[in-house]
Amino acid sequence: MAKRDYYEVLGVSKGASADEIKKGYRTKAKELHPDRNIDNPNAETQFKEANEAYEVLKDADKKAAYDRFGHAAFEGGMGGGGGRPGGGFGGGHPDMGSAFSDIFDDLFGDFAGGQRGGGGRRAARGSDLRYNLRISLEDAFAGMQKTINVPTSISCDTCNGSGAEGGSEPTTCPTCSGMGKVRAQQGFFTVERTCPTCSGIGQIIKNPCKVCSGAGRVEKDRALSVNIPAGVETGTRIRLAGEGEAGMRGGPTGDLYIFIEVSDHKLFERDGTNLFCRVPVSMGTAALGGSIEVPTIDGGRGRVQIPAGSQSGRQMRLRSKGMPALRGGAPGDMFIELAVETPVNLTSRQKELLREFADLSEENNPESSSFFSSVKSFWDSMKG
Repeated sequence: MAKRDYYEVLGVSKGASADEIKKGYRTKAKELHPDRNIDNPNAETQFKEANEAYEVLKDADKKAAYDRFGHAAFEGGMGGGGGRPGGGFGGGHPDMGSAFSDIFDDLFGDFAGGQRGGGGRRAARGSDLRYNLRISLEDAFAGMQKTINVPTSISCDTCNGSGAEGGSEPTTCPTCSGMGKVRAQQGFFTVERTCPTCSGIGQIIKNPCKVCSGAGRVEKDRALSVNIPAGVETGTRIRLAGEGEAGMRGGPTGDLYIFIEVSDHKLFERDGTNLFCRVPVSMGTAALGGSIEVPTIDGGRGRVQIPAGSQSGRQMRLRSKGMPALRGGAPGDMFIELAVETPVNLTSRQKELLREFADLSEENNPESSSFFSSVKSFWDSMKG
């Protein structure tokens, strides 16, 4: 595939100045950076194309060669002033890394926690915190306001988070000139490291605060009020922005993430927004039919009609008696599984009535009577 014109790639005219070329590259690099275009599969290729164009056009000699010969200036066999042996002008493909590193701080200083120019590097952001909160199924149904105590680091009141004693101000680090990082040349590569003097902050404190020892923050438990919405379930995450750990020396505060765990219930089992429970039913009610009352998750009671002849395992439904939907929508249902109970501790009269019932059942169902008679004869023969 033929290469696009480098000026076209950067969106500048052929007579553009060095500043215009740099501005065009900054715009394209920010627009096409892969970290900002996760869903665009072509972003990385286009980003590399912009790097390649800028690497050529920012260099006066390479730009002059490109203006005269086009892309052929960098292909094998072209030769030319300033070229390296064994290749064209500049020795083949431009160095992608050096092009991007030239303006990395300008483009993405906020990603690394830095600031541009001589203002020094921004203090490191505080860590995000995690808090595990266990609640009951009833609380998950109704929602609640919960106060939690979170051990964390907060800004030091004595030095207002600066880390410096007595109102003094931190000074710019002399090693990195406030950039928070130092560069060293190793052959053809430039290696960038965190400044060893200021640990990447860009500032040093000559007179540290006695309370926080120059950190700008102290350890303390904080009481926070958390709104738990109705419908949460195990695994739901609630974010409290700015309620995490304070940053070093006045840096921005991290976030607090609350992870919900809903406890098992003694009666109900949950599946999404639906609830399931097993309810005992007397043999008489199951046989003759009737109605029963069942508890519901909201603390009330619901009435269920039992059809005559119901068997154990039959499910009945109470619509809209389940859990609310967390992000709106119709609530779930409550499913009731019948468990027919066999009577125990019968009185003589109850036994007599059951025997009479059994005899009547045999008379009304000759096939059943014949079957049970055969079974009785078999057992009698085994006993003999």
